Amino acid sequence: MSLESVRAFFAEHAPDIEVLVTEASSATVALAAEAHGVMPAQIAKTICLRVGDETMLVVTSGTARLDNRKFKDTLGGKPRMLDGEQVLAATSHPPGGVCPFGLPAPLPVYCDVTLRAFDEVVPAAGATNAAVRIAPQRMADLVGAKWVDVCE
Repeated sequence: MSLESVRAFFAEHAPDIEVLVTEASSATVALAAEAHGVMPAQIAKTICLRVGDETMLVVTSGTARLDNRKFKDTLGGKPRMLDGEQVLAATSHPPGGVCPFGLPAPLPVYCDVTLRAFDEVVPAAGATNAAVRIAPQRMADLVGAKWVDVCE
């Protein structure tokens, strides 16, 4: 019910934002860019990571890559990617639909400064064919994200 938790999140916190469901899959950056008619860099990809015992979400531009040194210096440890089952357990969202909205329990969310290059970004919305169009600052405000510089 991940898509439903995202819809409920927006109904409560930002009813003006529509959850867009497409026929085509948007499970990868390339597919999402094609489905929504934007540049791959405008896709806001959400990565579920663990540092020590803490699980967190990092939202970056679709073409950005984490910089391990910057990440460690900023967030205090080496990031470890979670596998699909761990991601689903932590977020309720399937891989390809992971987003910082509609989570079952609060997680720290960090937005990388690469997102600030755009007036509007397109993060997933809890399913491999769902997304929203949103200003990066509004997304950060809605989920209580902290801005960081952790990408190359």
